[in-house]
Amino acid sequence: MTEQLFSFEPVLPETPKALILGSMPGGVSLKKKEYYGNPRNHFWQIIYGLFNKEMDRQYEDKIAFIKNHHIALWDIIGRCYREGSLDKNIVDEQPNDINGLLNEHPSIRLIACNGSKSYDTFRRYFKPNQANVIKLPSTSPIPGRYTKSFNEKFEEWKQILDYL
Repeated sequence: MTEQLFSFEPVLPETPKALILGSMPGGVSLKKKEYYGNPRNHFWQIIYGLFNKEMDRQYEDKIAFIKNHHIALWDIIGRCYREGSLDKNIVDEQPNDINGLLNEHPSIRLIACNGSKSYDTFRRYFKPNQANVIKLPSTSPIPGRYTKSFNEKFEEWKQILDYL
């Protein structure tokens, strides 16, 4: 069995309006201690593109950018075991306290799940009453069964803008 993995602390702006939930950071992100730290992941490119802005290079600037746009980040899974970085290899998952976060931040109107694993895990453990929940295509660079082009992903991610 591999060692237990732990997700990061949530990124929370003062008044979050949208919460983007990943599944569990991949190996590159865990090593860098950065949400979406794999440079091949489309997450940051999509987020900056939503606002028609040039992407910052420094992680701290990226975090400031999403906070300034009222976007919170977290992962649905708080801890698990996983061989490699693939979501399909996650076992013994324990969810983060999403209800606690929602109770502390009633301004959150949207929960956007980044990919199927995030969405399916969220639905297994939680029933939110204050926010809409949507499944967005994964920003992961790893091809999956329903892989979309960058432009297709970007078009679907535009839904977030309706809540900000």
